[in-house]
Amino acid sequence: MTLTETKKALITLGQFLSQFSLDNNTKDNSVLHNETFYNDFIELIQLCQSHNGWFTPEQVHHAITQWAQALTPQNLDNWLSQYNLEATEPKTVALILAGNIPLVGFHDFLSVLVTGHKALVKLSSNDKYLLPFLAKYLIAVEPGFAGRITFTEEKLEAFDAVIATGSNNTARYFEYYFKNKPHIIRKNRNSVAVLTGNETHEELVGLGEDIFRYFGLGCRNVSKLFVPAGYDFKAFFEAMYTYKDVIFYEKYANNYDYNKAVFLMSDFKLLDNEFLTIKEDKSYASPISSVFYEYYDSLEVLDERLDAEREQIQCIVGGKAINNSIPFGITQQPGLLDYADNVDTISFLSKI
Repeated sequence: MTLTETKKALITLGQFLSQFSLDNNTKDNSVLHNETFYNDFIELIQLCQSHNGWFTPEQVHHAITQWAQALTPQNLDNWLSQYNLEATEPKTVALILAGNIPLVGFHDFLSVLVTGHKALVKLSSNDKYLLPFLAKYLIAVEPGFAGRITFTEEKLEAFDAVIATGSNNTARYFEYYFKNKPHIIRKNRNSVAVLTGNETHEELVGLGEDIFRYFGLGCRNVSKLFVPAGYDFKAFFEAMYTYKDVIFYEKYANNYDYNKAVFLMSDFKLLDNEFLTIKEDKSYASPISSVFYEYYDSLEVLDERLDAEREQIQCIVGGKAINNSIPFGITQQPGLLDYADNVDTISFLSKI
């Protein structure tokens, strides 16, 4: 398969995905293979929550919409024009995928395909159905993918390189086990927001999206706030009220009740609005339904700290006052050039 053929198939996949928005599923009869896949995909979206309680239809629709918006001719051209993707002998790349949010490993999967390699995929038990469905659709669009996509539940064998995502503990195992293969090993990361007290209500509502999307389970979700000394959280909590209905989701509510109880039994000082607790803590990783915060005295000093600790951080949200930050509200809307852990996957795959 040529790169042109691969891109054409991915554009068709984007057109297929664009039919499934949260507000309205709109069938487009011009989309290839709708007669085979459209109704089954609607059913799968609804069934996802029975396979993984965190994968509500709303969250799955959001992930699908982000990928539909990414897989356009312009976005694919902007992504791949950064590289010289010469035809090389296809290698087999093992993908060990996470399952914390829907289709979290899809970018790695696409990267293997656009670089002309074969994907040997080991799925997380938390996200076992969405990616195989989309792979079947791609094969229907372009049968040449059939020999380049394999899913396995067995021990990984006969591969040339690996991209593995897991916790800090599993990363140590991965680094030892795959030490003799070209590899990308991803560990735990968290995202932070830097506030100055001058944020608008709209910006803080956007911050709520960064906190609550996917119930805070993604590495791009904000789990830690840096605020100036003496910061008044009133405006923050007023903006968070936009997301109050999250407490009506049972799994989230159970986590809120449990984590709040643990904090209170430990005599930690909390700020609480009955669906989100915030706690002063130096750690980056907060539990579900909670966000940590820390005071700063100097943005310059904070900027130096965040740079020194960048291997623990996925995204920095904030205004122009902090370097390398992104706007409020878009952490879970990454583009094709937004690589996890800032590791250029295409560059890696082009050199194996």
